[in-house]
Parts: sequence; C-alpha cells; structure tokens
Amino acid sequence: MDVYWLEQTEGDVPAHDDWFGAGELTRLNAMRVEKRRVDWRLGRWTAKCAVASYLKLSTAIFSEIEIRAAESGAPEVFLAGEAAGVAISLSHRGGSALCVVAAVGAELGCDLEMVEHRSAAFVADYFTAEEQVLLALAEGGERSERLALLWSGKESVLKALQVGLRADTRSVAVVPLVGSTFANGGGALATQFERMQQENSARGLVRASDCVEWNPFSACFASEQVFQGWWRCSNNLLRTVVAHPSASQPIALLPAGETLELCR
Repeated sequence: MDVYWLEQTEGDVPAHDDWFGAGELTRLNAMRVEKRRVDWRLGRWTAKCAVASYLKLSTAIFSEIEIRAAESGAPEVFLAGEAAGVAISLSHRGGSALCVVAAVGAELGCDLEMVEHRSAAFVADYFTAEEQVLLALAEGGERSERLALLWSGKESVLKALQVGLRADTRSVAVVPLVGSTFANGGGALATQFERMQQENSARGLVRASDCVEWNPFSACFASEQVFQGWWRCSNNLLRTVVAHPSASQPIALLPAGETLELCR
C-alpha cells in the first residue's frame, strides 16, 4: 500500500476564505479563539491540498472538498457532498501541518511533535517501562529527540485506531530501528524489536539504509497489532506516519500551480 504526505505552514494558507464550503465557513465563524481559527484553517488547507494532489483535482474546486469529523473525531473526506473514497490523517504543531493520504480502508495516522524537553514525571506517566529504559540511556538533545519519536509514534498509532488519547498511551510500544542509536535498550525491548523486524522483513518492508528522508520504526498496540511506522526530523520538528496494512516509505505530494501533481 502507498501512503502519500504533504506538509504546509501558516504562510502557505491564503488570507481569503473562498476555498471553504458553506458548512466549513459556518464552523470557522463560530470559533472565537484566534489560535484555534489559525490552526483549523491551516489543517483544512493542508488536507485539501493533499487530497486534491492525490486525486489529481484542480485547486478551483477546493470549496467542494470538505473535511468532516467522524463520530470518533477522525477526519473524513467528502467531495461535492459524497464520500471521496480516501483515508487521511491530520496533525498540526508549531505553525506547520501534516496530512497523509491513502486508499480508503487503510488504518492511517500521522503526528507532528516539537523536539523539546519533557519532565521525568511525563515519562513515568505515559511511557512503558522499556521505553523509559530507552530514554534513560540518552542525554540532552538526543533524549529529547528520542522522546519526541516515541511520543509521536504513540499518537500516530492511536489516531490510526481512531481512539486518540482516550486510550492508555502505554498500550502502544514504539520500537525504533535495530542498528540505530535509538535501539540500544537491550533486554525485552530488543527481543520485541527483533520479532517485529523479522515480521517486517518477511513482508518486504524497507529498512532505514534504503531510505533517503524517512526512517522506519515499528509500533505494537496491546501486544498484538503491529504497525509499520516512518519518522523524519528537521527544523526541530519530528514527524511520524503509521499505516496498516504496512506501507513503504511515504511518497511526497507536491502542489504545483493550478493542478496539483504527485512527486516521488
């Protein structure tokens, strides 16, 4: 299965609102907190750009692309009032937004996290014992990046399952790539990762050495369901993407003029 991604910033969002549908404008106008309005506009713009690129649609019909919230809170795509037949996931943080797109039926999740210091109390409350060992082996900036990866991976999996933070974050175990500096936890963590990596290898999944921009990781939910994940970090912002069925390295979507085209 192919997964496509697009990232946009606040500076990419048009100042006018002509690209919204009537229902979206009603929702936007009901928002009184400016930051909420800015974040919501950024997320919708990014999602519409990604969907239009994936479906090869003109930017002229953006007002007909609507992103609605399902009962679970997960985003759903409608085109001219009908289900568009695509799966998406959305995340925004620090003035950037990420949208991933795949064929309908995929369990799909993405997340953006700032690489920043988090307290020991935060780690104790939200991470598994083995993840805490992995974090304890790192120092300074490396610890912050590891923590962002583990936390973002959990968020992506819980989005893919459409449960969000209603579920215990410790029900998701994130395991980085063997051979990377992130995978030196040893013990049960290494054993769990080796099992996941064998499963990934059997499915022909790409390893980090074969990647240009994205690095793979695995995540296990409730010790049963395994997700293939991908992560990348730049400008102090870490991104994760997970998909089930498993996907190869995410493919970039590139907005280009009036017609949005795919870019590998």
